[in-house]
Order: sequence, then structure tokens, then C-alpha cells
Amino acid sequence: MLRKRTPTEEHPEPETVTAVAEPPIAVAEPPISDTNGKSFADRVGQRQRRPAPDPFGIATDYVAGVRLFESKQDRQMAIMFGDGSPQDRPSQAVIDTMKAAGYRWNLTDRIWAHSVRPESARTTRIEAERLYQDVCKMIRLEKGIEAGPDISR
Repeated sequence: MLRKRTPTEEHPEPETVTAVAEPPIAVAEPPISDTNGKSFADRVGQRQRRPAPDPFGIATDYVAGVRLFESKQDRQMAIMFGDGSPQDRPSQAVIDTMKAAGYRWNLTDRIWAHSVRPESARTTRIEAERLYQDVCKMIRLEKGIEAGPDISR
């Protein structure tokens, strides 16, 4: 508890304290690494993210030779038969099915494409997978191949 001094009281002599010299603190240097001397804060901005492949392969049936893709950049779902060459052209029944589903032939990329709009993107993707399954079944029936576990996702 503190108490006030009165003017008549004498000041006590301050105690003399002998300072003991402490050893100097050693400053460790940061370990040398392959960061070329840059700090963590400097290196954070350098992280490069690898973009996802575009078009992105959703499903492939190797036996039937049909692939389903989605391109985020072009905003479209695509179905490709073989490598798109004329000898991999599907039958007229398959082409009619593709046209009825709203797919159009893209001569440049050699794919059957359907645009994906933001308001109906989920529905378009679901319908594309259903069409892909139907087309694979049609081609397997035409080739005389049993439907089996050869369809991969």
C-alpha cells in the first residue's frame, strides 16, 4: 500500500544494485534453402495453380468408342465417336438421336456439341449423361456387343 510522504520525512537512500552482465544473445541465422533468400510472405504470391484440363473427360466407353466431355471454356457438353474421323461415324439412327437431343455437329472439333447455359447447366449435364448411356447401348447393340462393365467413368 502506498502512502504519501510528508515534507518532514527524509528521503531514504536508494539501494545500490550491482548489475550482472548477461551473456550476449546469439541470433541464429535462418537456414539456407532453395528459396533464393525470399521470405515466406514473398513466396506465397508465387504459388501457381494448375488449371483443370479443358475439355474435361466425364465418361468413356472404350468398346463402343464413345466419349463424353464437358468444356467449361466453350460452355458445352460434347460427345465424340472414336477419334472423330469419317470411318468412326455412327449410324444414322444414332445421329438422329443426337439431333433430337439438341446436339449439333461441330466440324472443326469433330464432335457433337450442346451448349450449356448457366440457368440450365445441371439439367444439361444430367441429360448429356443419359444420352451418352443411350448412345453407348445403341452402338453396342449395332456391333453385337453385350452391355457390360466395359463402360468406365
